[in-house]
Amino acid sequence: MFGGVAAHAFRPLHYPLTSAIALGIITAGHQHGWPVAAGGSRSISTALAAVLAEHGGKIETGIEVQHACDLPPASVTMFDLAPRAVADILVDQLPPRVTRAYRRFRHAPGAFKVDFAVDGGVPWMNPDAHRAGTLHLGGPYAEIAATERDIHAGRMPERPFVLVGQQYLADPQRSVGDIHPVYSYAHVPHGFTGDATEAVIGQIERFAPGFRERIVGQVSRSTADMPAYNPNYVGGDIVTGAKDVRQLVFGPRPTLSPYDIGIPGMYICSAATPPGPGAHGMCGAHAAQAALRYLRRSSRA
Repeated sequence: MFGGVAAHAFRPLHYPLTSAIALGIITAGHQHGWPVAAGGSRSISTALAAVLAEHGGKIETGIEVQHACDLPPASVTMFDLAPRAVADILVDQLPPRVTRAYRRFRHAPGAFKVDFAVDGGVPWMNPDAHRAGTLHLGGPYAEIAATERDIHAGRMPERPFVLVGQQYLADPQRSVGDIHPVYSYAHVPHGFTGDATEAVIGQIERFAPGFRERIVGQVSRSTADMPAYNPNYVGGDIVTGAKDVRQLVFGPRPTLSPYDIGIPGMYICSAATPPGPGAHGMCGAHAAQAALRYLRRSSRA
């Protein structure tokens, strides 16, 4: 169990801080359980948008910001982007030292995602798996460690580490009759160009014989498709950057203010910044605090 949780870091398990990441995730899970949003994750965005609207905020979508001239005038601008995207948008406006750091930013291995519609659910051999919202499929610890070493080195393992989500168990409205949504993704090398669909199905079938026959629909999203879905997912990197010691602790560049990009009133707030990815929102919370301090100073000036 510990190895499976530690693998969320997309790092070889013998590297520093992978055990700390596992300990943090397990502690949160035991304290509060894994949260499941009723109606799907979109309901979280809908609720946040409603709060913003109550305070007079306005949301505009359908506009792709490619250059600084695409940004409207604002007291504060928050970039929920990978560092290289910030450098591409602001080009020569960034201080040279920041530009260099953002363009050197290292990305993690990728995720190959497959969503399934499954008749009757997944026929797990282990009865406890029928009650789990999230499962880690990787075999013994040594096997998980080996697959994480492989993808870090750019090698696609025959049996990749696969995460499976069965959120419908906590939120039955996601199902249609006895057809249930099951999401999954495999850890693959950064920018992996192959099709890992069969590898994902094979890994699930390994622990749930007969799964293949229950699939009534499936949709795959490769590492090449990931950036089209979310530009932050460079090469399939869903955690926005390699979480080595330096990037996990300091973010895109070593500084006491990792959210400050070197332009007054502009901040980076993505999962590339500390404390990294997760369903906690702390990257944005810390960046917002930095922006509020700037606004207070500006109002006093």
